[in-house]
Amino acid sequence: MIKILSNATIVQLDPALVKTGMDIALEHGRIVKIGKNLAIAHPGSVIIPMDNKIVLPGMVCAHNHLYSSLARGITTDIAPSTDFVSILNNLWWRLDKAIDREILEASAIVGALEAVKAGTATVIDHHASPNFIKGSLDVIKEAFEKVGLRGILCYETTDRNGENGMKDGIVENINFAKKIDRKDNRRLVEAAIGGHAPFTLNDTALKMMKNAIDETGRGIHVHVSEDSYDSAFSHHRYQEDPLARLHRFGLLNEQALIIHGVHLTENDVNILNDCGSFLIHNPQSNMNNNVGYMSQIQRVKNLAMGTDGIGGDMFEEFKFAYFKHRDAGGSWWPDTFAKILQNGNRILERYFTGKFGLIKPGYLADFTILDYHSPTPLTAENVAGHLAFGMSSRDVDSVMVNGKFIYRNREFPFDTDSLYETARKAAAKLWRTM
Repeated sequence: MIKILSNATIVQLDPALVKTGMDIALEHGRIVKIGKNLAIAHPGSVIIPMDNKIVLPGMVCAHNHLYSSLARGITTDIAPSTDFVSILNNLWWRLDKAIDREILEASAIVGALEAVKAGTATVIDHHASPNFIKGSLDVIKEAFEKVGLRGILCYETTDRNGENGMKDGIVENINFAKKIDRKDNRRLVEAAIGGHAPFTLNDTALKMMKNAIDETGRGIHVHVSEDSYDSAFSHHRYQEDPLARLHRFGLLNEQALIIHGVHLTENDVNILNDCGSFLIHNPQSNMNNNVGYMSQIQRVKNLAMGTDGIGGDMFEEFKFAYFKHRDAGGSWWPDTFAKILQNGNRILERYFTGKFGLIKPGYLADFTILDYHSPTPLTAENVAGHLAFGMSSRDVDSVMVNGKFIYRNREFPFDTDSLYETARKAAAKLWRTM
C-alpha cells in the first residue's frame, strides 16, 4: 500500500534544495512520486500529515564505535594519558577487553537508540571485543534490527592480542559477511572488513584482510594516520607511509573506508583519490585526542563524517567540522561541509542495493524529519547556514528507514526505559571489570 507524507518541506543538502508544501509517496520502502495533492491520484493510500516539517535524506554516521556507549562518565581509575598511544593503552584497550555478550548487547542497543534520537538513520560501526569475538557482530546486528537502524558492521582485526586473536577477527568478518543475503533489497545491515590501524596490523594480518575482501566482495574499514605515531611506526618498521603500505597489499578500493587520516602525506592523498576510497573525518575525536588537524582535507575527493564513538549526533559533528576548519584557517564554508555530511549516503550506495541521499523517485525512503521553526527564510541558497547556525538534534521529530518510521513524534515504538536501566547495570559491570 502506498503511504503519502503530505505537506512536507523537502530539503536536500547536495544539490541544495528547499521545496515547501510537497507530498512524498512511498511504496516498498522507496519513493515512488513527489508532487502536490498526491492523495487525489492515489485513493486509498495512507496519508501521514507532515504539517510542513522538514524531510531530509537520512543522516549517516560514517564511523562509530558503539561499544563506547557505556564509557560516558566512566569512573574507572585511568592512568594519566599524555599521548595517543597511552590513551589507547590506559582506556580503550582496557575497555574492549572487558566486553562480554551482556555488555555488548547493552552498548549496541543504547548506542543505536541514541543515534536515532539524534536523527541518524545509518551508523557504520567498527567493533572490538577481544574476549568475545565469535558472534559479536550478530549481537550488534540484532540491536540494529530491533531499533530499525541501518548499518554496516565490521570487527577490528589486530595483532595486538596475539596471532589467534588476529585470525579470529578475520574469521568473524568473513563469516558475518557471508551470512548476509545481498539479494535482499530490504536488508538493514551490511558488512565491511575491519582492521584497527597499520601499526597493529602486521604483514600477515594485511594478507588475510586482502583475502577477506576478495572472498566477500567488501571493503576495509581501518583507522589510518590518526596520530603521528602511526606514520612514525610505519616508516621505522616498513620504510613507507601507512596508506601506501595498505595499497601495496591491494586493500584499497571504492568500498574502502579510511578513518581519520590526520597525518596522511601528499602521496597518501593521491593514492586515496586514485583508488576512489573514502576518508572519514571525525573532528570531535581528533580534538579530544589532541592528534592534530588534517591540513590536506581540501585535497580529498571522497569525504564523509563520523563520530569515532562520541555519540551519534551528526548535527553536532557537522558543526565541529565546520568551526574547527575555520579555526585552522580553512577556506571552506558551510555548504561544503553540508555536502560532506550528505556524502555518507554515497557510501551506502557502494554497499547496499539502491539509491540513497536524494528525495526523488527511485531512492530509498531513509529520512531524517525535523520540526524546525526558523526565524528567518529557509532557502536552497542558505540551507547550509541554517545547518551550521540553527538546526540541531533538538529539532529531530522522526526518523524513517526503508519507508518505515523507527522513531516518530520523538518516541520509539517500544519501551526504552528498561533498555537504559539494563545499560546502566552493564556499564557498572564494565567499569568494575576494567
